[in-house]
Amino acid sequence: MKGFKKVLAMLLAVAMVAAMVMGCSGGGGDAEEEKTEEKTEAEAPTEEEGGSEEVLKGGGSNIIYIITPSVSNPAFKAEADTATAKAKELGYEVKAASHDDDPTKQTELFDSAIADKAAAIICDNAGADATVEAVKKARDAGIPTFLIDREINAEGVAISQIVANNYQGAKAIAEKFVEAMGEKGKYVELLGKESDTNAGVRSSAFHEVVDQYPDMEMVAQQTANWEKTEAYDKMEAMLQANPDIEGVMCGNDTMLEGVCAALQAAGKKLPVIGVDGSDEAAALIKSGDATGTALQQFAVIAETAVVQADKYLKEGSTGAEEKQLIDCIAITSENVDKLSGFVFTE
Repeated sequence: MKGFKKVLAMLLAVAMVAAMVMGCSGGGGDAEEEKTEEKTEAEAPTEEEGGSEEVLKGGGSNIIYIITPSVSNPAFKAEADTATAKAKELGYEVKAASHDDDPTKQTELFDSAIADKAAAIICDNAGADATVEAVKKARDAGIPTFLIDREINAEGVAISQIVANNYQGAKAIAEKFVEAMGEKGKYVELLGKESDTNAGVRSSAFHEVVDQYPDMEMVAQQTANWEKTEAYDKMEAMLQANPDIEGVMCGNDTMLEGVCAALQAAGKKLPVIGVDGSDEAAALIKSGDATGTALQQFAVIAETAVVQADKYLKEGSTGAEEKQLIDCIAITSENVDKLSGFVFTE
């Protein structure tokens, strides 16, 4: 009996020791695992520390690419010429080209900029959605893009998006239109390209003003894709369908030119407004064939983009927010003499 008790005691002692060893081993493992997880989390870089604000150094050359829509439009010629002159003044080699509002051609031009190891790209883009991938591709190659005149539907891809305050400008010139119409009458509207965000912004701003007047009635609204010839044809057709039209709102000055030509051919002179601030529109305002335009300061916008590109390449920052608005100026017969080459002189 004593032998049995002695064996039992020994077994209990062994069991207790084993339990203690297992308990210590299991608890220590969990604690170490927790510490490891905490350490891993602590050492993992946050989104801010991970380089989301990585400075792009450029492709390695001294070339600045300037990509715009067709320079047959005086507004785009002004921005291309101004950007080119400023870039050369700052010591850069310039390659200027037009994408003609063709996203595929624009992509090819971005590819050329990447192949040329461009220092930076200044671009008035060919589509708010279609341009995003091209800008991303340039960014991946270390080349910063500075967008002018038109925004894209993405942030954090381009370094700067410098555009005219289309909303403010369109509202300002719409007020002049309402005044010229005597706050009443039938009118028509010609819209720009549907793919261009500016077309929608300008139209919305026009109507935010005009729709407040119950005696003003829009009898037709069509797209003329920013083009003079298309605007002429559309205006001619709208006059035939609505001979009692008393005014016309145009999304840009190129369409305003086409509209005024169609009205002249029909022997009519009506209130007509546009947006851009071209010398051609200024001449029509002086002759009384157009009421006014909202000057987008293309030269100022283009020069600002080049200056910011130079500053960014040298200092790693533009010192400004990505999205920047440059106010427009309402141009009428009262101040049109101060406008020349998209530059307004006080």
